[in-house]
This record gives sequence, C-alpha cells and structure tokens, in this order.
Amino acid sequence: MSPTSPSNPSRPSNPSRPDPPSPSNPFTGSASTTDAWRHLRLTVDSGVATVTLARPDKLNALTFGAYADLRDLLPELARDGSVRALVLGGEGRGFCSGGDVDAIIGATLAMDTRRLLDFNRMTGQVVRALRECPFPVVAALHGIAAGAGAVLALAADFRVADPTARFAFLFTKVGLSGGDMGAAYLLPRVVGLGHATRLLMLGDTVRAVEAERIGLISQSVPEGEADDAARALARRLADGPALALAQTKALLAAELDMPFSAAVELDAATQALLMNSADYAEFHAAFTAKRPPEWRGV
Repeated sequence: MSPTSPSNPSRPSNPSRPDPPSPSNPFTGSASTTDAWRHLRLTVDSGVATVTLARPDKLNALTFGAYADLRDLLPELARDGSVRALVLGGEGRGFCSGGDVDAIIGATLAMDTRRLLDFNRMTGQVVRALRECPFPVVAALHGIAAGAGAVLALAADFRVADPTARFAFLFTKVGLSGGDMGAAYLLPRVVGLGHATRLLMLGDTVRAVEAERIGLISQSVPEGEADDAARALARRLADGPALALAQTKALLAAELDMPFSAAVELDAATQALLMNSADYAEFHAAFTAKRPPEWRGV
C-alpha cells in the first residue's frame, strides 16, 4: 500500500459528513503537506488516519528517520484539520521492538552531548505530539511493544491489544534511566506509582493478562483482531463530536497537575465555549427531531 498524503484529493470521502475545516487555515500553519513519508506508512480514510510502522523484518525497530517522521507527521495531521482519529500499529509479528540496536544505540555511542540531547529531545517530541494532537490516538497492539515501542503505546489515548501483546520498558537494561520519553510521567498516571516503579526499574516483560489487570490495556480482543478492533474504535471516535473529544483530551492532559479549584474553573470555561458550538445546538435539534446527530466538529 503506497503512502498517502492527508491532503491527497483521491482520498475516499464520506458524502454524509459535512466538509471539515479548511486545511489551508493560515492560523494552524503555513507549511505544505508532505507527499510521502519514507519511514512509515500513512493512509487516511474519511477522517481516520492509520500510521503503520513497517519494518517487519526488524520487529518495526525505530530508526532516526522513523522518529523524525512521527514527530513531523502528527502536527501535520493536526494542521490538516480533516483527521478525527488515528490508529497506530505495527506490521508483522509485533508492534514495535524499540530503538534499533545498531542504527541508534551503536550510532549514539559516537555522539557528543549536544547531539545526544538533540536526539533525546526529538524522541520526547514524538510522545508530546501523540499526547497533544487534537484527535484521539488508538494503538493496535500485538506481539512485543518494547522500549520506545512501549512508550509509544503508553502515549496513545487507547490501547487495544490481543493476547499476544507484551510490554517491556527496557531502558534500565541498556544502562539508561527508566524515565525515557516521558515514561516516568505517563506510566504512574496510567497504572499507579507502585506498578510503574516495578516496570521502569526492573524492565520485566508484562504480558497481556497482567497488563489489562493493572490498566495498561484499554480493550482486550481475541488474537489477530487488534487491528480491526482499533480501526472500529477509531471509526466510532471519528464519527463522534470531534470538538468535544479534542477538548476532553486537552483537559485530561492539562488537569493532571492542576489544583482541583483550577481544574473546575477550566472545566467551566471550556463548557461555556462548547455551549456556543454548532455541535451542541445540533444535539438539541437531533434530539428534538428524534434523529442521530450529524456532528460537524465545530
């Protein structure tokens, strides 16, 4: 399947859905869209973007180029304005085995501190982009999600996994801090401090049953069905009220470190703004007419 730009005019459309906000909005960015991505595969279908890590012979191990593509792609999709949900998956036997040992670990041994800082900031920017993009991200998980791959899954809003899924935060096992790419911030907030301490310090593999028990998996599905289930969830999200979902994601991130009184005030201000939205009025019109709402995301 060939890479597809999010602005490709041949992309399938949904005639029942009103046109999304114009991707040429000058307030969201001035850069043109990328025609092809070299280190991952992108398809977009009626508001659902699918990003596939496609190095199956290497268990989708990440290279410098793959990190850079992910860092740049996510803000580009956000600027495009037509993407309402994203599925992140891996081709072949697993989701992602982490950073490529030869292409990254070997190469970083020859770098000075400035270059190493640039690299580590880039990997963190990927996670920030996943957390800050204005649409839900669904990770489709099977096989191994290790190292950076585990953090990519962690950074998604939903993790849909089959019984073969395994997580391993391996950073201490290569002599580095377990708090890589924001893992020490995100993981305690997903599974609690006790489980996060164990997973990040020991680097042990966590299989699907335990991962679901501690809250690391959002939805469990039968073997081989993670991709389809993730796409179905993304479709459900994309067909929903995009503006409301975007603000919910933003509030979940913003309020993690807020005092309660500030969080309640932010909730109030956000709701007041959304009550002026077309989608809020559409719900009332649809309820009155006894029909499903036609969400526009505005």
